[in-house]
Amino acid sequence: MTTTTRAAPGDLVAALRLPVWNTLSARAEGLRRDLPTRPDAPAERFAWLRSLTPEQARDAALLDHLDALRAHLDGRPALGYAPDDPLPDAALEAAEGFNPQLTALITRYRAARDAAPADRPEGRRSERL
Repeated sequence: MTTTTRAAPGDLVAALRLPVWNTLSARAEGLRRDLPTRPDAPAERFAWLRSLTPEQARDAALLDHLDALRAHLDGRPALGYAPDDPLPDAALEAAEGFNPQLTALITRYRAARDAAPADRPEGRRSERL
């Protein structure tokens, strides 16, 4: 006899937050290593952006996106994401496919979240503002 246990979305949020953050961090570090060093000063950064190849520019934009999602998971809400959304869909999508166990956990979280009543916070779908 097989017993199926269903985790609550809130429990899965706690289980997912760190592995998703770690996956986003690993992806960001890989991009950071492959890109030329990004200067901090605005004028220098503008020149740096203009010097990038199209592929490097795409990677720089992805790096900025991953950094914003990591900050959101750390409690510093990213622009365009609901401040009370603990795991935006964009973060889940960016972490999927790099670790089979994490991908399976993300799938369980989505199923639990979608099955939760809409009036409960963990039942809400992630919505971009």
